[in-house]
Amino acid sequence: MGVMKKFRYIINNLDCANCARKIEEALNKDSRFENVVVNFNTSKISLEASDTVDVSVLNEIAKKVEPEVDILEIKTSATDEKLHSKEYSLGSLVIAVICGIIAIKVKFPNDIINLALLVISYVLLIYKHLINSLKVLIKNKTINENLLIVISSLGAFVIGEVFEGIMVVALYTFGKFLEEKAINRTRSSVKELLDIRQNYANLKLDNDVKEIDVNDIKIGDILVVKKGERIPVDGVIIEGITKLDTSALTGESELVDVKLNSKILSGSINVGDVIEIKATEVYENSTVSRILTLMEEATDKKSKTETTVSKISKVYTPVVLILATLVAVFMPKLFDVTYAESLYRGLTFLVISCPCAIAISVPLSYFVGIGIASKNNILVKGSNYLDNLMHIKKIIFDKTGTLTTGAFQVTNIEIFDDAYSKEEVIDVLTKGESLSNHPIAKSIMKLAKGDVNNEDVEEYKEIAGRGISFELQDKKVKIGTDELCGDCVLEANVHLNIDGKHVASVIIDDGIKRNAKEAIEQLHKSGVKTYMFTGDQKEVALEIGNELGINEIRYEMLPADKFAGYEELSKSDPRIAFVGDGINDAPVLRRAFIGMSMGEIGSAAAIEASDVVLMKDDLLKIPEAIKISKTTNRIIKQNLIFAFTVKILFLTLSILGKASMWMAVFADTGVTVLTIFNTLRLKNKFKKKHESHSHACECHEHHHHHEC
Repeated sequence: MGVMKKFRYIINNLDCANCARKIEEALNKDSRFENVVVNFNTSKISLEASDTVDVSVLNEIAKKVEPEVDILEIKTSATDEKLHSKEYSLGSLVIAVICGIIAIKVKFPNDIINLALLVISYVLLIYKHLINSLKVLIKNKTINENLLIVISSLGAFVIGEVFEGIMVVALYTFGKFLEEKAINRTRSSVKELLDIRQNYANLKLDNDVKEIDVNDIKIGDILVVKKGERIPVDGVIIEGITKLDTSALTGESELVDVKLNSKILSGSINVGDVIEIKATEVYENSTVSRILTLMEEATDKKSKTETTVSKISKVYTPVVLILATLVAVFMPKLFDVTYAESLYRGLTFLVISCPCAIAISVPLSYFVGIGIASKNNILVKGSNYLDNLMHIKKIIFDKTGTLTTGAFQVTNIEIFDDAYSKEEVIDVLTKGESLSNHPIAKSIMKLAKGDVNNEDVEEYKEIAGRGISFELQDKKVKIGTDELCGDCVLEANVHLNIDGKHVASVIIDDGIKRNAKEAIEQLHKSGVKTYMFTGDQKEVALEIGNELGINEIRYEMLPADKFAGYEELSKSDPRIAFVGDGINDAPVLRRAFIGMSMGEIGSAAAIEASDVVLMKDDLLKIPEAIKISKTTNRIIKQNLIFAFTVKILFLTLSILGKASMWMAVFADTGVTVLTIFNTLRLKNKFKKKHESHSHACECHEHHHHHEC
């Protein structure tokens, strides 16, 4: 096969998690497709294929499993609004039940009238279920839950339990109606959390403005953004001054002032005057698209719990079908019951056997959990990662940009050679550091008065993790760590050595982030051990680490040392999270049990390298993410225990003849609806917190000078 490409489609009229699993299995069996995921929660299908996929082929395969589904291509960014599910008609349901009750309770002079009313009642109730089940039976040679309901209803009619036959289908249909409403409510509520996309853009053409689809935007297009509109793609302001609401991206409630040449991210809302921007990204590569794609793909990735439950559901239905047959056939031979009674018990057994509550509760819980995390500015890349968060036993923190702000500022310069004045020391420092892009270099450059002339700097070299060296007016200059400069009198961040002599030391402050200490305390309370890996010198590292209460501090580490340090710790327990900036720490982020990147959401490298992206530079989001994981897991356990307990209870009662068919319907659709509503409790447990605005750290380097 050629190079595999990823495709996504909408699947409409999908109202059963178990059906979604069967469609997924059918598509995966086709050699033309790989890694097919049918996402019941989002009504989307993702798959990989070497050639363009004909949607009619997908429909042909899917309809063998579930005849009413309809797979559509996603053609525009607005197509997502067209998702819909089956509609269970309550009008015909009410008429059917009324006809049935009249036929049973009212004795007409002519029995044909009673029979006619019963036939009308049954036809209105079961015709859709019968058509659906027969299509599946003929095309796919399998029995679905619709056929189970039809068999149970007609069986009840045959053995004289006419009213129960009516109520079985009526309660099932009403339960499905409630289930559909609950699922759609869940889908729409999570969709609202992620509604950060602008479907259109105002393209400026000479003196005219034309409305276009965001997918048609090209790099360099001039776009007009009016008050109240979202920024459609990433860009730079070329005209106008305004304020942006960036809360959807960063969680910050404070408005951000932007002006000419300001870079702005898609998904922000223009709350001020009209501005014109030049597009720097097409929609597909813009920030908002990356976030939405990440969230869609997140719910495609299944946890171990999901795959285990899926396997159980696969075996569960045929086992129960066999047991139901055994109950109906052999009970009269073993116990003092008639064949009519054993058939009734077998039919009740069939109704209970539908595994919807079990199949839906787990993926739906993860779906809501990921949505809640997103609402709280925590992007989790999949339910497997959400599941892993609760198992974390150790967290390794990078220091600069993670525990500290990275907003470097020179606080003091100590001079140890009287031959040099402070101005001369600053002149040497700024000449050398003007050639570096390191954040510490930038902080030193703030000492310069006006432009720096570095034309007389020769033989400039950067030494990884240590500093820089160069020649200046025949003098050999080193700026960096004491290891590079040697014989340093004072412990400091940066030293200046000229011709082998320690001339000066520069004290640079990169303050501890707000909430960092509280976050570490919360992690310790939840039983998580904390580590700090940094390239900083021992004294600086210990000072910051001890202030924060970090359990173990490792210092003077090069990037390769951090990877080796992670490998060492993982030998005793692999459940380790690494929190870094997502760029320099990419190897460790990828290797970690859970990789978390802090800060700027505009960084594609951060999103790519990590499993969890904290869109807001707030360390309290880490214990919050773990809490969401634990709560989601607790809800899942509640749902599974409740569903299995009720199923087993009613299956036992049906064998003993103590469960009627309407009770069996509760054991199916009733339990499903209750597990859905229990899952929705997740939404009420986590409210979006608005905090005062703090600028995301721009530093993506380590404190150890010139570490990269």
